[in-house]
Amino acid sequence: MGFSKRVSTVAVHRGALWLTLVIGFVCPALGQAQTGKTVTVDQATMQALLNRIDRLEARVRQLEEAQRPASAEQANAEPRAVLSSGPATGGPSPSAQEHEHEAEPTDHAETERMDVSKTLLRIRGYGDVTLHGDNFHPAGLPGDHTSFALGQLNLFVTSDISDRFKFLGEIVFEGGPDNVYGSAQSNENVFSVDVERYLLQYSYNDYFKLAAGRYHTAIGYYNTAFHHSTWLQTTTGRPLMFDFEDRGGILPIHNVGVEASGRVPSGSLGLHYVVEVGNGRESRTPLVDEPVQNEISDSNHKAVNVELFARPTTVPGLQVGFSAYRDLQVPMGKPAIGETILAAHAVYSTPGFEWLNEALVVRHTPEGGHTFSTPAWYSQISRRFGAYRPYFRYQYINASPNEPVFPDIGLSAGPSAGLRYDASESVALKLQYDFMSLRNQHAVQGLQAQVGFTF
Repeated sequence: MGFSKRVSTVAVHRGALWLTLVIGFVCPALGQAQTGKTVTVDQATMQALLNRIDRLEARVRQLEEAQRPASAEQANAEPRAVLSSGPATGGPSPSAQEHEHEAEPTDHAETERMDVSKTLLRIRGYGDVTLHGDNFHPAGLPGDHTSFALGQLNLFVTSDISDRFKFLGEIVFEGGPDNVYGSAQSNENVFSVDVERYLLQYSYNDYFKLAAGRYHTAIGYYNTAFHHSTWLQTTTGRPLMFDFEDRGGILPIHNVGVEASGRVPSGSLGLHYVVEVGNGRESRTPLVDEPVQNEISDSNHKAVNVELFARPTTVPGLQVGFSAYRDLQVPMGKPAIGETILAAHAVYSTPGFEWLNEALVVRHTPEGGHTFSTPAWYSQISRRFGAYRPYFRYQYINASPNEPVFPDIGLSAGPSAGLRYDASESVALKLQYDFMSLRNQHAVQGLQAQVGFTF
């Protein structure tokens, strides 16, 4: 800005001097033509004006020469200023302006690595609020009370690190204890924060993808289809067999390790594979604060899960699959327990119709002991009518009272029926009635009203 102002000033002065000369020559000539008199021009004054014009022109040339490297430097610095600016601003940040003329050439590589336009962080949020009540009265304990409940506040985070590397995470804020089968003195109203998924993903092609971190185990269909958002689900909650570990569920919903997945060349059959190796879950006892072994494993043995499923192109929306999970649990002071989980699913899901069917069996075999099998299954069906979607689900779990890993599960079986109303593209209202038969207890009836949303 200062250079342009100086050049403009010089140009004005030079123009004024030339104008003076023109007036000095032209006006006397016109006067001579009109009066017929001879006008004498002061040669000393004329020479002084010409000398001043020469000096001004030399100064302009000097300033123009100085401008050329400055322009090149500004052109090189401008991209760095653009990269340093925030997404909501129109120009460079103050720090970028300070470094425009001070940055060394080696700063180009560092600036390239810090380019936020290439590793843009995207966050999608989900949440829900529920009003629920039931007639559950366990023997010797107070019954449930009708109450409002804040559901999980889920921040789904993704970032494209490069063409092949991506990051995925789920950060969940939720109320209640992390371990419902733990201490009876745990506070239900305390909020906690859990990193439910934490994955660095590498994609070589459609046939080979690799991920490392904390993931949702590929056991069945529901666990990898709906994750932690009730807004994504048709119903107010997950099937009992897919309850989270820290809520007393029977499955290792999360795992920490590596996962390979991709397509299998199979034409219209649309075969896919998933292979997972991870720490597995810690032995399920009341003393366990965190079932997922995020940093330290309780044994050198690793859990392995393999899944194979088909998505035939001839029947869009259909998926049929099978998975096998194997782990070894080592409860303190007790024999090691072999764990095998076999699961199968057949689902048909389109925007207007949904039919989910899954069944599994969890087998626990203590060393030198008897094998205990816990079967579980559910079937869920729904159909959309405009903004309304009525649904029905029946579910079943039956664990032996002598089951060595989760003797508290027992028998639970019964139907749920409800209605989902999509008030907008981002808000869903749900009303659900539940009836559940329990072993050696009275049947439980409950009613839930829920609003789920995404933002």
